[in-house]
Amino acid sequence: MSDGPEKTVFEERLQAAEDAASGPKRRKAGKSDAGSAQRAIELAMRLGVEMVAAMVIAVVIGWGLDRLLHTKPWLMILMVPVGLAAGLRNLLRAERGK
Repeated sequence: MSDGPEKTVFEERLQAAEDAASGPKRRKAGKSDAGSAQRAIELAMRLGVEMVAAMVIAVVIGWGLDRLLHTKPWLMILMVPVGLAAGLRNLLRAERGK
């Protein structure tokens, strides 16, 4: 058998096959990739939308109750902290569920 370039190529291919069979490798701490940046952007957008949506829903409910019960603007003002609490709860739940 020869110890030429064919053996080197074969050993490289064999090592690559063994690495692929052993499962995914861990990334080094200093390296970042576009996939993780994309996931971070998606999470940030989701958290922002969830916070705003909770606040808007709470204010609309308060506004509707004010119109129904003729208590303008007190119920809408009282619903702002409720919306804030609901939004923060959603943020914490989304963060844990990553």
